Amino acid sequence: MRKLKNSELGRISVDEFKEVAKTPLIVVLDNIRSLNNVGAVFRTSDAFLIEKIYLCGITATPPNKEIHKTALGATESVAWEYVKDTLTLIQKLKDSKIKIVSIEQAENSTMLNEFIPEKNQKYAVVMGNEVKGVQQDVVSASDFCVEIPQLGTKHSLNISVSCGVVLWDLYNKMK
Repeated sequence: MRKLKNSELGRISVDEFKEVAKTPLIVVLDNIRSLNNVGAVFRTSDAFLIEKIYLCGITATPPNKEIHKTALGATESVAWEYVKDTLTLIQKLKDSKIKIVSIEQAENSTMLNEFIPEKNQKYAVVMGNEVKGVQQDVVSASDFCVEIPQLGTKHSLNISVSCGVVLWDLYNKMK
């Protein structure tokens, strides 16, 4: 077995990315503190053809050296927008018939492996702050709370890891 060179991977260009059909998923970052986490979410969103990322509250925006370090150029391919208030954005998305899925440990949450997306439905996946998670008012406004099953002793995963797990799972279910 031989590792492939980057030139052998057959990746699309940034211009092609902007034109290709996207996965009907939007990522909402709710007050993410770590710029490395923000960059990692951009890179993961590029990998799964995510439609758009909303950066909310204290979440930093490109251009930024620390975001670029982990995004590796994905801030140029994935559409993004800054919105100050997450709850205002959530209401706007709901008004556009987009279902809101907060990734959070909550009463009556659905385990990720049991969550089945509806066909032809667009979803916005809300990822929360590294310490406090998704804001309670955003959780309350969500259509679903989805939880990643965890079997060990820790209560949570890093936000960029959580985003990767969730986007991979939903991408597989929606394609």
